[in-house]
Amino acid sequence: MESWIVHKFGGSSVADASCFERVATIVAGDVVHPQGVVLSACRGITDALLGLVALAEAQDPAVKDRLAAVRTRHVDIADALLPAEIRAQYIETLDTDCRDIAGILDTVARVRSAADNIRDLVAGFGEIWSTRLFAAYLPQRTRRPVRWLDARKVLTVEWGPLGPLVQWGPSRAAIAREVEADFDGIVVVTGFIATDTRGIQTTLGRNGSDYSGAIFGALLAAKEIHIWTDVDGVLSADPRRVPDAKVIDALSYSEAMELAYFGAKVIHPQTMAPAVKYGIPIWIRNTFAPEKAGSLICAAPVSSHPVKGITSIESLALLNLEGAGMIGVPGTAQRLFGALRDAGISVILISQGSSEHSICFAIPDAQAEKAREVVEQAFDRELREAQIQRVEVSRGASIVAVVGDGMAGSRGVAAKVFTALGNAGVNIRAIAQGSSERNISVVVDGDITTRALRAVHAAFYLSPHTISLGLLGPGVVGRALLAQLETQIPRLRADVALDLRVRAIATSKTMLLADQEIDLSRWKEELDARGVPLDLDAFTAHVRQAHLPHAAILDCTASAEVAERYAGWLGDGVHVITPNKKANSGAWTGYEAIRAARRKVGSHYLYEATVGAGLPIIQTLRDLRETGDQIASIEGIFSGTLAYLFNVFDGRESFSSIVAAAKQRGYTEPDPRDDLSGTDVARKIVILGREMGLSLRLEDVVVEGLVPPALSSVSVEEFMQRLPEFDGEMKRRFDEAAAAGEVLRYVGRLDAAGKATVGLVRLPQKHPFGNIALTDNVVRFSTRRYAENPLIVQGPGAGPDVTAGGIFGDLLRLSAYLGAKL
Repeated sequence: MESWIVHKFGGSSVADASCFERVATIVAGDVVHPQGVVLSACRGITDALLGLVALAEAQDPAVKDRLAAVRTRHVDIADALLPAEIRAQYIETLDTDCRDIAGILDTVARVRSAADNIRDLVAGFGEIWSTRLFAAYLPQRTRRPVRWLDARKVLTVEWGPLGPLVQWGPSRAAIAREVEADFDGIVVVTGFIATDTRGIQTTLGRNGSDYSGAIFGALLAAKEIHIWTDVDGVLSADPRRVPDAKVIDALSYSEAMELAYFGAKVIHPQTMAPAVKYGIPIWIRNTFAPEKAGSLICAAPVSSHPVKGITSIESLALLNLEGAGMIGVPGTAQRLFGALRDAGISVILISQGSSEHSICFAIPDAQAEKAREVVEQAFDRELREAQIQRVEVSRGASIVAVVGDGMAGSRGVAAKVFTALGNAGVNIRAIAQGSSERNISVVVDGDITTRALRAVHAAFYLSPHTISLGLLGPGVVGRALLAQLETQIPRLRADVALDLRVRAIATSKTMLLADQEIDLSRWKEELDARGVPLDLDAFTAHVRQAHLPHAAILDCTASAEVAERYAGWLGDGVHVITPNKKANSGAWTGYEAIRAARRKVGSHYLYEATVGAGLPIIQTLRDLRETGDQIASIEGIFSGTLAYLFNVFDGRESFSSIVAAAKQRGYTEPDPRDDLSGTDVARKIVILGREMGLSLRLEDVVVEGLVPPALSSVSVEEFMQRLPEFDGEMKRRFDEAAAAGEVLRYVGRLDAAGKATVGLVRLPQKHPFGNIALTDNVVRFSTRRYAENPLIVQGPGAGPDVTAGGIFGDLLRLSAYLGAKL
């Protein structure tokens, strides 16, 4: 016969009829192993029953209605699950129990007090009702024999200082009587309740049903114990505090106990004791997602994680005993901790330097003042004689604990912890580590506990190439970039462990923030539904989370106000990627501030898309200079709009009608004067000049605009209506060029001396600029190496997709700078 498997289902797993059905599906799915199924009371029932006792003690008349509500809860489940005859039998027994409880509560109300055994008796009905109901329902779902087992007939315990201790001899004899050795079915067992050595009903205390599961696992010699709950397994941190918490695949009994001690909701250490004693593996699994593997707790786990969890204990005080008189004096620690023990004060952590000059320890915050008095009294003479200088108490502290057997003998684990905390600005007040190296504990200020947890967790569980992204300006280019990111982020995560997370998106008025990342397939709907008023400081703080390794802002606006923030962002370690030309062509002082901020902290500022959209113009210029080439001049067609206008303008159609058609097709800005003025081209010339090392300013560029002065200040509508008045001048210039075998092109030029011009020029038809595609940008570099045959970069220089591609290329370049292997 196969070995037993014992399942324990918690209260959330049997909360209602649908939950019972789900549990039955799990149990009935195993047709091979005999099974023990230990159930808790339905969710909230144990607290409700104990609440009845409290109401009775207070002689509160609401007790009857509350008892009726408890009964109704179970009747409703029975109505949904059981056929009529079986349902009637179940409700009859339920009503008998409720009458018994009512009698007990009446007695409690008379004496206004309830002994512990009365509370145990009333509280235990929850498990009796849930297991009876499940045992009555399960035969509908399986052909295997089903038996209900009242744990009070089997399990004998004796309460002591450490809680209930199992009396294994009597309990083994009882299980042998109740369950035959060759039984090959399902035994449904009441959790939580037992009998003491006097034969009186008792309970196993809080987490008692988990303990019942482990005990019956041992009594039935089970091969495995499955603890079913409402999470996918043991998590590496509290997901409410650390959004990136992961399910741990496997951990040892010792690791699970350490995590449980430090507050992690794993499984109570006492619960594991029978499993540890008999070497039974424990699985932590999710009732609501049984297809997931869960977490294995066993003696020798195999796991890729050296650290199994990061957790915390809060509301602590740190007490420090310090003095030169302590050095080399035997028994000081014994006096200190003996006094605290005698006062009933629990010491949670101890830290002492090898000099013996001081001892500090953590205690519950509520006991801080009492501990101070106890210590001052114990060392009264030494304090009066100044052998001990001070007894200090610091309140509002927390312990952050890093747990993992794999830390033993692994180099750099402690360094990673302390580096992560330091980078997050977390000050460490005290440190403790045992010789087993299974646990590193640090004391930090309580108000930054979450920051500390997130920082340490990220150091061990996130890809070092995780980048928190915030995008400003989801307009035409921004939308195209988000669409490209949506398709490529999954591939980059899978192929090169590059974890790009768009966590913030903002328009000029509204922003959307997400703890982990925004669903890029629905960002517009989410922004409309959950957007809040834009606050750039809050936006920046959200992107720059201390627990994430890197942060970058993608500025897809044309805003000078946003560009003014670049220096501050870069100085705070936030990388900036942008097609916005305002910063690099603006005031020289602002440009210098950006460069200084970037150099100071080593942040990165990338702006390839400011010139030529996705064309590698700035990178080419940078490569030429950094490899020692000397730039003589740069010239080019830097506007896709103006390239289109003069490619199409052939003298047969008026220039104004070509402008109107281009505006209608979306080839120009909403106000075509933004293109025709030449200012945009001039900004690009300034950007390239500064890349050459020139102190070039926008006012240094000689610009020939194509906006007639008389139309510079009128409305867009009037400009378009009156532009035909000036077609004659443009026709004249075209005819003169054509007569000489030349073409008109709008060109920006810059030489090594800083001479910069932008304007309409005549070029031979065979010139590289004379034969280009409609909206191409083309840039020619004349250098010492490329003197006789200048280097030319040509291609689409405008459009949302190519501009977004240029920004995305800069983002990947940033990722490579940060160590990603693309």
